[in-house]
Amino acid sequence: MDRILIVDDDRSIRELLSMHLEERGFGVDSAATGAEGFAIAEKSTPAAIVLDMRLPDASGIDLIPELKKRAAEAPVLMITAHHDMATTILAMKAGAFDYIHKPIDIQAFDVALDRALEVRRLSKGTDYLSVEGNRAFKMDDIVGTSPPMQQLFKDVGRVAASRTMVLIQGESGTGKELIARVIHSYSAPQKPFIAINCSAIVDTLLESELFGHEKGAFTGAVQAKLGKFELAEDGSIFLDEIGELSQNLQAKLLRALQEREVERVGGVRRIPIKARILAATNRDLFEEVKAGRFREDLYQRLKVVTLSLPPLRDRPEDVPILVEHLLMKINQRLHKNLRRVPREVLEKLQKRAWPGNVRELENVLTRAAVLSQGDMLLEEHLLEQKPSSRPPALPPIEAPRDDDRILTLDEVERDHISRVWNMTGGHKGKTCQILGISRPTLERKLHKYGLIRTDS
Repeated sequence: MDRILIVDDDRSIRELLSMHLEERGFGVDSAATGAEGFAIAEKSTPAAIVLDMRLPDASGIDLIPELKKRAAEAPVLMITAHHDMATTILAMKAGAFDYIHKPIDIQAFDVALDRALEVRRLSKGTDYLSVEGNRAFKMDDIVGTSPPMQQLFKDVGRVAASRTMVLIQGESGTGKELIARVIHSYSAPQKPFIAINCSAIVDTLLESELFGHEKGAFTGAVQAKLGKFELAEDGSIFLDEIGELSQNLQAKLLRALQEREVERVGGVRRIPIKARILAATNRDLFEEVKAGRFREDLYQRLKVVTLSLPPLRDRPEDVPILVEHLLMKINQRLHKNLRRVPREVLEKLQKRAWPGNVRELENVLTRAAVLSQGDMLLEEHLLEQKPSSRPPALPPIEAPRDDDRILTLDEVERDHISRVWNMTGGHKGKTCQILGISRPTLERKLHKYGLIRTDS
């Protein structure tokens, strides 16, 4: 039986939560101060801790690290009457698992507690992917053990041994530029690698970017500029999204590739091309040729060697090793320490379609890393959050207050009954037990103070 530790100086909250948790089958320990909480946490090793923000002897936020240490890293649910942003941020930053506002919504409390206990269960399990920080991965490696990826690695090895043109085809996010960089690194590692995204630059400027221009070639050309082909020297030039080139630029690029020479815009001198040409596209260039949007002679020139990158949905067996590899990168980049991914989470990741491929997987893991605490990656952080289908709880009814006015006895009573009524979720038996009054008395006061409808 899991035990829950409640640390709160409000006796009514301790009694309410204790009664509720015991009804659910939990063992309960309670403390009114931080010092009592420390002693009980060390002795009983609770499965979870419910901690008030303000205690007589300390701030709950300050107690979180030591409480977790004494309770074998039990998750902490922080409860508070304060709804401001700063305290929420500070509590989560200090290591709270969740942050619950008073008056307590019992259903929301149960959801948070169940999630906390599930995370604790997963953290103590053994069926998970272990991310080892000392694995011999290079940060720019392509990883995969599936047959399509193993064939791709062989093809890259063959291509790297030559200087021929290569066309890399694949959906967005499959790693086309990464493949181009790998080819370059295994063939001319000490030479320049120049990449240009043909879809990111307007057509009027792209010619100047590719071939360069002379001073005075057009308005604003105050000095000569080297083009990408010149800057690449005898290294590699990578033309990404080449399928986006206009017909005009396709013709000029074809001429440059055929003659292995370029002319700067506004110039007359022919400059030899020494760089290796690598191109990539997420379009089917064969279909683009048939549709008349891409020149067939340029397509034939580019596709001397074609490498096709498989989409992630076609190689689900690679997801675990990709998750491990990407988490190593993310840990390094974000200074995180995510080391474990439950097997059931991996299985769900393997079943996703991943329209954005490896890039989408990396973005999802990065988001999860930012939101995660500790070294366990959780499903709730990996998947898109869906709006709750449960209607929002009615806001608690509170008496209007003026700091310069002393409340009447009726206002104090109404406020207290309203608070307990909301905490119990409208459960009359529990409310009567907390308040120490009979059911008829409770119903009379609920009607008197307008806390329920007169016809209920």
